[in-house]
Amino acid sequence: MFNGQKPRQPEAALQLPETKVAADHRGATMNGSPEVAAAPRPKAARRNADAMHVILRAMCMAASLTAFSFMVTAKQHSVLVIYGFQFPVHSKWSFSNSFEYLVGVSGAVAIHSFLQLLICVLRLLSKSSVIPSRNYAWLMFAGDQVLAYALMSAGSAASGVTNLNRTGIRHTVLPNFCKPLHSFCDHVTVSIAFTFFSCILLATSVVLDVIWLAKY
Repeated sequence: MFNGQKPRQPEAALQLPETKVAADHRGATMNGSPEVAAAPRPKAARRNADAMHVILRAMCMAASLTAFSFMVTAKQHSVLVIYGFQFPVHSKWSFSNSFEYLVGVSGAVAIHSFLQLLICVLRLLSKSSVIPSRNYAWLMFAGDQVLAYALMSAGSAASGVTNLNRTGIRHTVLPNFCKPLHSFCDHVTVSIAFTFFSCILLATSVVLDVIWLAKY
């Protein structure tokens, strides 16, 4: 119209609707967040760790109860023959301080394992983590470690007495007392074996506590 030229017609613009993925991507970029969101911490690994804690507590409670039961039932009356003379003998676990120590430690471990197992099961039923905080994890780590050392010392002390009963005392006329008191010695042997097994289970629990503290 001006200077003999026709006015230019505005070009038609075609704009496609923005997809939700593109909008979210553009919004994340504008907000300064990374383009790829960090993957959430897998819950399956924590659930497996919680299940392992429950299994270890149950096994430790069963092993310590077995050690406790066999030791407190270790008693027997018999007859000992020395040079043709018969002497009545009576053996009981309470006659030895080492055996009494083993009974006390295994009983304490059984109670500790039962309480921890009860707490773990209740937390699993409520769909919460077995270890709620780092302070609780440190407490479990300290308790498991102390009891593991106590079990090791109790089993070592009791095994020394049992070995003496089975082999007798060298250079003396004292015989092998486990021949006439075989039932008593068998009960003590089984109790010591499960005591060391409980120690291994507690040591494994300590390792799991350390792994949890390192990861979380």
